Amino acid sequence: MLSQICCTKVATNFFFLTFAIVLTLLGLSACGGGGGGGSVSYVPKFAYAANDTSNNISVYTINPTTGALTAGTPVAAGTRPQSVTVDPSGKFAYVANSNSNNVSVYAIDQVTGALNPVTTVVAGSDPNSVTVDPSGKFAYVANASSNNVSVYTIDQVTGALNSVTTVAAGTGPSYIVVHPSGKFAYVANYNSDNISVYAINPINGALTSVTANFPTGPFPQSVSIDPSGNFAYVTSGGGPNRIFIYTIDPATGALNTTFPGSAVTSGTGLDSVTVDPSGKFVYAAATGYDYVQVFTINSSTGALTAGTPVPAGSHPCSVTVDPSGMFVYVANCWSNNISAYTINPATGALTAGYTIAAGTFPNSITTTGTKE
Repeated sequence: MLSQICCTKVATNFFFLTFAIVLTLLGLSACGGGGGGGSVSYVPKFAYAANDTSNNISVYTINPTTGALTAGTPVAAGTRPQSVTVDPSGKFAYVANSNSNNVSVYAIDQVTGALNPVTTVVAGSDPNSVTVDPSGKFAYVANASSNNVSVYTIDQVTGALNSVTTVAAGTGPSYIVVHPSGKFAYVANYNSDNISVYAINPINGALTSVTANFPTGPFPQSVSIDPSGNFAYVTSGGGPNRIFIYTIDPATGALNTTFPGSAVTSGTGLDSVTVDPSGKFVYAAATGYDYVQVFTINSSTGALTAGTPVPAGSHPCSVTVDPSGMFVYVANCWSNNISAYTINPATGALTAGYTIAAGTFPNSITTTGTKE
């Protein structure tokens, strides 16, 4: 099963440090917004982690000043949940359950962050990743063993998913993300070493393949698009471990790697990469070195310049930035906890804060925020 291969995601705590100096530097919230054209500010609200072995989702409330997480009551998921995501409105959460071949749907309590089960919907075989488009109308699931992507429309009242169709992907699709414009979807195919690109039908969310698949390094595991929609970053889990950098054709969504510096080496066992909401920084979880690598983005080319990595827990396998752009959270698979960091808005550097317990083998983390 790809979920047992692609993320060596199998089942150092830091003591809480004072955030005062960093918070003074942070000042105003960073700008969010999916398409990179707006300047919407967010207040961080909740965080969720999918726990592979304990078959549940950890629920946390985010302190909007310090980024500290307060644990709520975990909620049951399907068997071996691999991925958790929240729709853009922050009202619904979706979890891909690899061994029960389905997606769990939850309504989010807007006061407590609690997840209230709505329904489950059938997916393909071994669903490894779930995402929602920026409009909140469509959901997509990458099915690793059936080598395809399931397409759903979202009920805007209940959050329930209605199956539309499936589309073929490469071999072992392990991750899916939607372009900030909502026009394109990108799938990392772990076993065929490439990226599938699709155009999205704005009416029903259906996917149409864009030319041939685009090559990566061995075992691509994660894809992240910068908020402007100009650049894509893909982790390659095979040696040497690298982040591949692509420019994106705004008309077709096609990927291009013709400029210099199209790949950077970053630790070993790269499982996850993410771009912050300002589009200035990239963070990658390096499972082999148990740290988070920091990069600054060249706004003209998309090239990455490495900063100082920071320690994480054991086997960090998922990294995310909250919608305000102030905090980074990392799910540590082997130490069964979440590491939290504050972001220096000028340099992107991370200051470690603390860790908090998760379930067993947390392998995916996501956060929500409220628009100011």
